[in-house]
Amino acid sequence: MSDTPTDESAGSDPLDEAQQAISDARRRLAGIPAEVVVSNHVMGLYELAAIHLGSEPPSLSEAALAIDAVGCLVEGLGARLGPDSDTLTAALANMRLAFVQIKNAAG
Repeated sequence: MSDTPTDESAGSDPLDEAQQAISDARRRLAGIPAEVVVSNHVMGLYELAAIHLGSEPPSLSEAALAIDAVGCLVEGLGARLGPDSDTLTAALANMRLAFVQIKNAAG
């Protein structure tokens, strides 16, 4: 087996490859319902809040920002988030409760 590039890869341009990868990703993303994508972002913000609440010491201001962002999306969009809206609402309530408990414990 040789390490020399094949004719096919010899002329490939990294910028062209990156642009093609972005184009492919956009095409795949366009096929996913927006409620799924937005819900995934909500869960990412939820995880971010959990990370900040779980750090030692807890980073309450960072957690509060992430929790408020989750609240804006979940409460602002409500049922438009689809079948996961109730789960996201419950997750938001749990995260708010955890925030208050951790804040009170920190004194």
